Amino acid sequence: MSGELVLVTGGSGFVGVHCILELLKAGYRVRTTVRSSRREADVLAMLQVGGAEPGDALSFAHADLMSDSGWPAAVAGCRYVLHVASPFPPDVPKHEDDLIVPAREGALRVLRAARDAGVERVVLTSSFAAVGYGQTPVAGHPFTEENWTNLSEKVSAYVKSKTLAERAAWDFIGSQGTLELAVVNPVGIFGPVLGPDHSTSTAFIKRLLDGQVPGLPRMVFGVVDVRDVADLHLRAMTNPAARGERFLAISGDFMTMLEIAQTLKARLGNAASRVTTRVLPDWLVRLVGLFDGQAAQIVTELGKARNATGAKAVRMLGWAPRPREEALVATAESLIRLGLLKK
Repeated sequence: MSGELVLVTGGSGFVGVHCILELLKAGYRVRTTVRSSRREADVLAMLQVGGAEPGDALSFAHADLMSDSGWPAAVAGCRYVLHVASPFPPDVPKHEDDLIVPAREGALRVLRAARDAGVERVVLTSSFAAVGYGQTPVAGHPFTEENWTNLSEKVSAYVKSKTLAERAAWDFIGSQGTLELAVVNPVGIFGPVLGPDHSTSTAFIKRLLDGQVPGLPRMVFGVVDVRDVADLHLRAMTNPAARGERFLAISGDFMTMLEIAQTLKARLGNAASRVTTRVLPDWLVRLVGLFDGQAAQIVTELGKARNATGAKAVRMLGWAPRPREEALVATAESLIRLGLLKK
């Protein structure tokens, strides 16, 4: 396997940079796309924090999900592609198409370029968002890869974008020849932050530790460590059994926001002194949602006992994720180590 070239799209992102680290560790050469040369230094700085000095094992290509230019050069000579890049803004977009179009068209652009370049397999980073929304969770029946989000119900623009992008990718693969596809569907991704530019889920831990969360909505979400998400991408990339399959990336059961806060307080001591354990009544969250876009996005999730299982990836690919508590604590410790918390 050593020395083969792999393209990682969106190498400056939280998942992308951890995928690069895993690939370099496994002896691959990596090319990664960034939207401008200004981001190259950011990627190298994050890799350094992650313990990697890639030298000439890493190269950069400039490409944007919204344009065809750059993609043929980006995929040239690659055996595999990890398509990780996708828009995930912290705020609600003005129009849902601001999210949907780049996600769907970007996925198709990458797949077309991969097919034309003779790439063997693409691993697409989708999301639990494409699996478990628009339907009522049933106690004792966790969501699996067989489930698809129901878009005929009211769902957020992000959920819609991930579902439509993944559907479009499977439709594309079904209509053409030799290119293989595997899909990874992570829940909330936590774990070591490598720089100031991190993800929406790790930003939630930062806000908790900074004391910027006045109270906790009655919500649950899944937890997985970014290092395990990257590891699952590599397994899905090379294992023959992964062809044509989706894999949920989750460690253990979903957690309530209160359980997450309690974990941080129990494991971090004084460093978590600003973390609240106050649970907000549903009516208050609904009220805030009338004026605040972020709160409005979670109103439909209040009190829902959602759950999912990553048993398929464990069984088929030998995946062994870290405990969910370890992922949360690793997020917090990295934020402290890099001096990213409020003084």
